[in-house]
Amino acid sequence: MEFKRHIYQRLLSWKAKGGKTALLIEGARRIGKSTIAEIFARNEYKSYILIDFNLVTDVVKSAFNEYLNDLDTFFLLLSTTYNVTLHRRESLIIFDEIQKFPKAREALKYLVKDGRYDYLETGSLISIKENVSGITIPSEEESVKMYPMDYPEFCEALGEERLIDYIRQCFDQRKPLEEGLHNKAMLLLRQYIIVGGMPKSVAAYIENDRSFLASDAEKRSILHLYRSDIMKIDSRYRSRVLAIFDQIPGLLARQDKRVVLKDVEPGASFTVYEDTFFWLADSMITNECFNCSDPNVGLALSETRVYIKCYMADTGLLISHAFNENELSDGELFNELLLKKLSINEGMFFENLVMQMLTAAGHKPFFYLRYNKEKHRNDIEIDFIISNKSKLNFKIFPIEVKSNLHYTTVSLERFCDTFKKRIGEAFVIHPKNLSQKNGITYIPAYMTFCL
Repeated sequence: MEFKRHIYQRLLSWKAKGGKTALLIEGARRIGKSTIAEIFARNEYKSYILIDFNLVTDVVKSAFNEYLNDLDTFFLLLSTTYNVTLHRRESLIIFDEIQKFPKAREALKYLVKDGRYDYLETGSLISIKENVSGITIPSEEESVKMYPMDYPEFCEALGEERLIDYIRQCFDQRKPLEEGLHNKAMLLLRQYIIVGGMPKSVAAYIENDRSFLASDAEKRSILHLYRSDIMKIDSRYRSRVLAIFDQIPGLLARQDKRVVLKDVEPGASFTVYEDTFFWLADSMITNECFNCSDPNVGLALSETRVYIKCYMADTGLLISHAFNENELSDGELFNELLLKKLSINEGMFFENLVMQMLTAAGHKPFFYLRYNKEKHRNDIEIDFIISNKSKLNFKIFPIEVKSNLHYTTVSLERFCDTFKKRIGEAFVIHPKNLSQKNGITYIPAYMTFCL
């Protein structure tokens, strides 16, 4: 089952440059990288070759190892091996799972300079040391990150394109949706929370008459693949990566969502676990969120890496990761999630979803804590802060996430009073319709993609 993906427009923009660079699509396993690359090749080029480096033959490997100084022979070998006629400036060569054969990535320097064809790469774990050891990363390569299907893509897959257009319009005008459509958008959002955005999970859901159990089976297959990948990594930090991966649901179930390393391993420090979080983030299995200690001077500039939140990159995967198959087998828990009757803390899923949507929209969110020495506790806790990324007129946008209908906004109000000169707009993301009050904009969670 093929889905419309927003990254397609980015591929078209790259193609319009006329082969000046190769384009690397980075993303987690099973995110749909290979699929979108092949769809793009089929639609936009006269012919294409897809080289899957999981299955590549010795003939193709020898072409890279022996004939880069004789590109006529190199292309002849590829054309003959794959039985594809290549057309100058009208053919695309896809290097699929290029991290499996770093020599091919290095070869792009010569292939792009040659200029005959266009080159797309797909890969996971692109920056991991063992995947770049001994090669020079070509300056002729640009990259784009691919994420799970976002909420608009999920709705479009269910035939709800017009609803997405209406949501955007309402957000731009800062007006609430008609109540019936708001309820419909929230119901779709809860389906999206459960199913997630992994294409195989979405396809299983749709093809099996909206079966959450069919979707769950696909997600468990993906989680098993992730564990298999972890078991293959450098033994120096393999056990730590596995420990954090296994404990993500438990870490997010904490009230403040922060990773407290001493709870993971006695005496642990961030220095010891730095490679662990890097691996999980680089694999795009997780989304990292670091503490910003002083929003006045910029977010990344005051980043405090010893305080971290570690979210799953896909909320649907988080749900399958958090519950075992027996807990989900009768479908009752899915019904509780769908109908807002979940007895446990569903705030972890709501907050994970917001992080996922902000990341897919191109943001790098931070969080903020202010400790009150007199009260011996934090008196300000802001879930997320994003910025307009301006160098001349830097503004920040604090975001509080509320999964319940009843809550207070004391922390957000204190934050706005403290940093009012830097505030662009303050948001509360909640299950209710859009409203504005006392300088705060309250938006339903499905509007997060509009930020």
